[in-house]
Amino acid sequence: MQIKNIIFDFGGVLVDWNPRHFYKNIFDNELEMEFFLKNICNDEWNQHQDKGRSFAEGIEILVKQFPDYETNIKLYFNNWESMLNGEIVENARILKLLKGKYRLFGLTNWSAETFPVALKKFSFFNEFEAIVVSGQEKMIKPDKEIFYLILNRYKLKAEESVFIDDNFDNIITAKEIGFHSIHLNNNNLEKELIKRNIL
Repeated sequence: MQIKNIIFDFGGVLVDWNPRHFYKNIFDNELEMEFFLKNICNDEWNQHQDKGRSFAEGIEILVKQFPDYETNIKLYFNNWESMLNGEIVENARILKLLKGKYRLFGLTNWSAETFPVALKKFSFFNEFEAIVVSGQEKMIKPDKEIFYLILNRYKLKAEESVFIDDNFDNIITAKEIGFHSIHLNNNNLEKELIKRNIL
């Protein structure tokens, strides 16, 4: 089956986003920072914003649970842009090589409130025909619903599409639906595309 579409995740694939880029300047030591990011403003909490909850609501919930950390919790949203450490250059440059040969799409777990900040910041987003943002759709990877949404909305076939993500759970779902997939885990995206005769 001929590959016609390439669908990219963003965080960890094209964008280096990590709250540690900001909080390393807030906490006195790494152990304190890691405790905060693993137990308070953690991935599970952030995923609720990625699924459509407002940061105002998410922060209010945490402040009630952890009042001693109120100041640092409130810093999360107001300093979110400082958690962006730039684009992953070696991957972002590949988009121009792929455009024209394939239809390019984005499928990202991202808050509807913060994604516009990144959209303005990185010009490579212009290479995409369309982008599906979990926070806008109120559904999230690895749930199958968001994969079917992008397929149906843009009249794509999974077997004609390559899905690229750094999260293995998302890769598993994509494979179950019938996507070709590339799991980015310290491997070279360009080499993976060449190996599959895509680039």
